Parts: sequence; C-alpha cells; structure tokens
Amino acid sequence: MNGQGAFAGALLSPEMPCPEQLRGPAGRHATRRFDVYRNNVTVALTEALAAAFPVVQRLVGEAYFAAMARDFIREHPPRSPVMALYGAGLPGWIERFPPLAALPYLPEVACLEQARREASLSADAAPLDPQALAGLSPEALAASAPRPHPAARFLRTRHPALAIWARNAGRPDLVQRPAGEVLVTRPKLSVLTCAAPIGTAATLEALARGLPLGAALPAGADHSAIFACLFSAGAVISEGDPKP
Repeated sequence: MNGQGAFAGALLSPEMPCPEQLRGPAGRHATRRFDVYRNNVTVALTEALAAAFPVVQRLVGEAYFAAMARDFIREHPPRSPVMALYGAGLPGWIERFPPLAALPYLPEVACLEQARREASLSADAAPLDPQALAGLSPEALAASAPRPHPAARFLRTRHPALAIWARNAGRPDLVQRPAGEVLVTRPKLSVLTCAAPIGTAATLEALARGLPLGAALPAGADHSAIFACLFSAGAVISEGDPKP
C-alpha cells in the first residue's frame, strides 16, 4: 500500500497506527496530531450522515447512530468531496447490518430520507400543466409521453415507512397508510412527500423508459388516482422538455 493509501486506511480505522511517514514540525512521529485529525474526520462524516438521515437517527438514538455510522464510514469512505451526497449507500447497508434486523422497517425509512435528499438536489424543471392534456382526444392522450420530473422518486414499501417517517418528522398532515407506494418530488422549492396509489411507481418507470401514457399505466390500476397523484405533486414534465 502506498503512502496515500496507508493514510486513507488509517484515517477511518482507529485500530490502525498512525502512518510511519507522518512527522510533526520537530520531526517526531505525529501520532497525537493524527489521532485528533482522525477523530475530527469521523465526527464530521457522522454529522453529515445524521443531517441526511435525521429520522433514522431518532429511531435508533444518537449514541447508537454514531456507533453504526463509524462502521458504515469504515466500509464506505467518501468518494466525493461533496458531503451533501455522502451516505447514499446507507439504506442498503442498514438492510444488511445484522444488529438492526429487529427493525425491518428501518431500511425503508432510510430509503425515504435518501429519496428526499436526492429530490432536494435534483435539477429544476417546470411540471407539466394538466391543462396541456385537457383538450386531447383519448387516442392522443394515450399516445402522449410525458417524462418523470428530474426530482421524482418513488418507493414500494412493505412496512409503514411513510407513517413512521411522518410521526418522527413532525408531519401529521401525511396520510398514515400502513404500507404501499410513496412519491417524493420537488416541483418548486419544497420537497413533497405523499402516499401514492398502487401503480404510480410502475407508471413512472415506464415513462422514464419513454413509453407513452397508454402503455405506461398498469392494467387494473386506478388510472384516475395515478393521474391525480402525479399532477398534484408535479411529478411529470413535458416530453419536449430538456432531459434531466
């Protein structure tokens, strides 16, 4: 391992010694200085994760979150200097983390928080005005191909992740469905989170592949409810708009 690799490895692993080549101003081994720097880096990354996943932190407690964050940081060091993006892999990591197996809903809550973060950082785009489709014939409407808004994200949940997140995020306005689909988007300045009708996720997936509405809407789903959800949340844009 080269000097840079040894430094990076030791920086996130407290059991590893300070790299031999690090020296202080007097030429002495910089163990104490390195330990302070190492602790500051871990604290900063833990704080970044806590800011990105506040409800996850609340559900497991600050002390436990800090401990599990240290394990995550060791396995997933930052790959980008942009801390606003750090921690995207935490939901999947939580799902594979044996000590949290007793909280099967936690990965979905983490996915919801990650979706909200991605939506907040996505490109801006003008949502499609439903009036633009109002005058179309049924055939023309079926042939139209709006695309998902750049900020649109969706989840299919097996647990009441939205209800759990809402209770812990101070959002009593949200419908407390036991499970199902969740839509997250940001049509303007604020991130929107809402329960979505079954079939919304499949519709957005199909629209993202370029399929027209007639082929994107799942058979057997409540198409009117899906339309209402997508348009009220500003989750689709015109097919002629610039790609995200």
